[in-house]
Amino acid sequence: MFDGVESPVTQTFGFGLFSPASSADLDTIEEFFRAKGAPAFHEVCPLADPAHGIMLTERGYQAIEFSSVMYQPIHDATGIAAARGSTIRVRTVDKREQDLWARTAAEGWGDTPGLEASLLDIGKIVAERVDAIMFLAEDDGDDGRAIATAAMSISDGVALFAGASTIPAARHRGAQFALLAHRLSYAAANGCDLAMMVALPGSGSQRNAERNGFRIAYTRTKWRRALG
Repeated sequence: MFDGVESPVTQTFGFGLFSPASSADLDTIEEFFRAKGAPAFHEVCPLADPAHGIMLTERGYQAIEFSSVMYQPIHDATGIAAARGSTIRVRTVDKREQDLWARTAAEGWGDTPGLEASLLDIGKIVAERVDAIMFLAEDDGDDGRAIATAAMSISDGVALFAGASTIPAARHRGAQFALLAHRLSYAAANGCDLAMMVALPGSGSQRNAERNGFRIAYTRTKWRRALG
């Protein structure tokens, strides 16, 4: 996928999961990114053929990031509820408020240099997707201000959670806990039997997910090769 030279989603997905390691395939992929002036990135699942990792290393790739892919059977999530006394209110967002959702999501990454602008663009794309279900957390104790976002898509009974972001000034109020609980309830009501999400290892997002029943399926590795 190419989404711009600086985009965090310009990379391959599922590399090594569906076919044996092939230098010719990797040649084709690298030429695709090279022609667009972008470095080649691959997110590799540890269940892929180990030969792919060896091939990447031999070509000068380096591991630059790890992420925990997490899951939870939906029937185990039915007891989760927002904390009592919380002023956080969660609701779904329609297309008329997609700019509000995108701005709030981007602001949540505002303390990460270089990410806010690109994530504003990505947020607008996510909001336009036909299968996107967007959620907004507002704080009634803060004049109903929008403080956090989340998103979800559903496919074959699996609810994929994404888009979790909280603006820096409103963190540690329970917004992500409330968004997690709301999405699990929404998924259950819409016939899902499995939820999945991705978080940085050891992060607050991972700990919050684990406290609410999510478990790690595997840790994937992101590889990068510089241009040239």
